[in-house]
Amino acid sequence: MSDESGAQGASFAELFEQVYKGSLWKDRVVKGTISALDDNFVTIDVGLKSEGRIPTSEFTFGGRKIELKVGDKIDVYIDRYEDKSGEIVLSREKALREAAWDDFEKAFTAGTGVTGVIYNRVKGGFMVDLNGATAFLPGSQVDVRPVKDITPLMGIEQPFLILKMDKLRENIVVSRRGILEGANAEELAKIVSGLEEGQIIDGVVKNVTNYGAFVDIGGVDGLLHNTDISWKRVNHPSEALTPGQSVRVKIVKFNKETKRISLGIKQLTPDPWGGVDEEFKVGSRVKGKVANITDYGIFVEVKEGVEGLVYVSEVSWKKNISPSKVVTLGEEIEVVILDIDAVKRRMGLGLKQLQMNPWDDIVQNFPVGHVFESTISNVAEFGIFVKINNDIDGMVHLNDVSWEKAKAGDLAKYKKGDSVKIKVLEVDPAKERISLGIKQLTENPYAQIEIAIKTGAVVTCIVSAVKDDGIEVTLANGALGFIKKADLAKDREDRRSDRFAIDEKVDAKIISIDNGSKKINLSIRALEIEEEKQAMAEFGSSDSGASLGDILGFAIGKNEKN
Repeated sequence: MSDESGAQGASFAELFEQVYKGSLWKDRVVKGTISALDDNFVTIDVGLKSEGRIPTSEFTFGGRKIELKVGDKIDVYIDRYEDKSGEIVLSREKALREAAWDDFEKAFTAGTGVTGVIYNRVKGGFMVDLNGATAFLPGSQVDVRPVKDITPLMGIEQPFLILKMDKLRENIVVSRRGILEGANAEELAKIVSGLEEGQIIDGVVKNVTNYGAFVDIGGVDGLLHNTDISWKRVNHPSEALTPGQSVRVKIVKFNKETKRISLGIKQLTPDPWGGVDEEFKVGSRVKGKVANITDYGIFVEVKEGVEGLVYVSEVSWKKNISPSKVVTLGEEIEVVILDIDAVKRRMGLGLKQLQMNPWDDIVQNFPVGHVFESTISNVAEFGIFVKINNDIDGMVHLNDVSWEKAKAGDLAKYKKGDSVKIKVLEVDPAKERISLGIKQLTENPYAQIEIAIKTGAVVTCIVSAVKDDGIEVTLANGALGFIKKADLAKDREDRRSDRFAIDEKVDAKIISIDNGSKKINLSIRALEIEEEKQAMAEFGSSDSGASLGDILGFAIGKNEKN
């Protein structure tokens, strides 16, 4: 009986140990004793039925390895009372975080700093050791301005401001920038109070960016924008400024609310555009240096700080020439001033005006109506370009290639380099344009239509094409016409285009002539209606006793005899 009671008592004790005591110890910070050390793990006895092991990596913080020895007592966190191997799962890092969490919460609430060490770079920022607890430092929170090299800031103890903390997720976000801004706030306010727009002050270039430079003007930074460095073109701030350089600047804009300061160097010297319209005259020639070359033109510095633009159309009399093929960067060239707008700081320049105007020769030697033979320089979808001389091309528009209505494929037979005979249609030297024609070398076949064939005339034509929507026909003089499906017959059942054959002769009435498109529209239906009316008028008296069929039969027979 006593043996059974002992066995039952032992079972209950084990059950209590596994269920109650296990849950009681879990998620607690306890004091443990180091019982063994090796390269990978620290074995710790926390007074329970088994020991736990912690990776040695948890005893390295901020790049510093903590010295340990057997017998040392340390705080550890019980993560799980027992894992699959029957060992207690412990954590040194969580123990330190748990111990420090109350201090973190107080610092977070009060907005005071905590001490830590930046020890590792991760995506988006850095890891910080807060006396054993790990926090994240975003890259944007390292300093009040961008820092290229953070190496000098790593491995040293320094204060941080806690921005965000979540104990449940064990997440802490800190800021070094917040500490710096807070420390400098009072000093900054004192410096800023003595600044005002228009003030000239000495400074030191701290950082150069693509858009300008940050200048320290006695404890506060101002932005010297790229466009405010010099009156002359500055492609990149590094061309004029280097970090550490002493500069004299003028406060151009100052926002006391946002503490943003805009600085300028060029404002210390007179605006070179002042009096430009008096110094330079439209039509005069000046020398200047090529400051920049773009697809749309050439920028030329005619005096320090004053640039004019030779627009691409003013570079050469020859069309579509690249400016980079005419001049080189830094080259000194002569230009003609075309226009000046000192208010908008714009000056239009010309290069081609220094050359003989080829349009003078064209006006004299290529008058309207002149016929000549030349070479095709290019074929486009809308027309043919033909060489007039070495610099000028003229164009034969698609509509001037043939008297027939322009359509895709009309230019397929024309090739670059082929010789072609053309006629001058129009010369406009002001717009630098000469229009040419090929079809004008022959008589307009449609001009005869307007004289010999009028709307309402009845003609005999030959079917040249049968289509679903009607038939194409050729008139006696070679002009083309079209009879729509609805005009193929008076009776609806006879309006089938497939009842007509190629080369078949048909009589039809001209119902319209489109001189623009040179299109002639005809109708068999209109002719049949007209013939019926004539027959009724001639033979349709009320007392004749003839039927409509008799009248039409007689009329048709009469027409056949005629």
